[in-house]
Amino acid sequence: MPEETRTAARTATVSRTTNETDISATVNLDGTGINKSNSGVVFLDHMLANFSKHSGFDLALECRGDLDVDDHHTVEDIALVLGSAITEALGDKRGIQRYGWAIIPMDEALARCALDLGGRSFCVFNAEFNRPVIQGFSTEMVEHFFISLSGTLKANIHLSILEGENTHHKIEALFKSFAYAMKAAVTLTGNEIPSTKGKL
Repeated sequence: MPEETRTAARTATVSRTTNETDISATVNLDGTGINKSNSGVVFLDHMLANFSKHSGFDLALECRGDLDVDDHHTVEDIALVLGSAITEALGDKRGIQRYGWAIIPMDEALARCALDLGGRSFCVFNAEFNRPVIQGFSTEMVEHFFISLSGTLKANIHLSILEGENTHHKIEALFKSFAYAMKAAVTLTGNEIPSTKGKL
């Protein structure tokens, strides 16, 4: 008899308010890639739209941040909230594939992502960027975004640029490779906890 798989909606809404940011995010892991993000940072919105499109996750996000200071608090806190929302939507992670990986080209750029939703947070990031800022997004915050995300997502994330010169292409390829790796990792393949420990 075929193994029963989960049919409950994998959605969650998480809000976070501090003296620096006020953020609300809703995710649907089994969506169609609909994105309604308003981070206040133009290029980050572009990256979140790419993430939604290529992961298939629906994402609605609103953020009011202290962009008069800079983009650091906004980018960091959005990553924390996004990771928390995905973690909540995953529930006990029963039946997920758990691992995901992707190598994605964008013109001359080539990015690789491999990740494990195994409950342990760690991020290895290997990329350098020629431009310091793109449309309000400090490129030094790309690494910090994924480090912060790995913390609340409770994931092991490895990201690298293998080839590339153009900063826009490299960052977009990183977000797209992460999207495809996540799409694979959350895929339901059965009804078991994917760990010899019995929990993730």
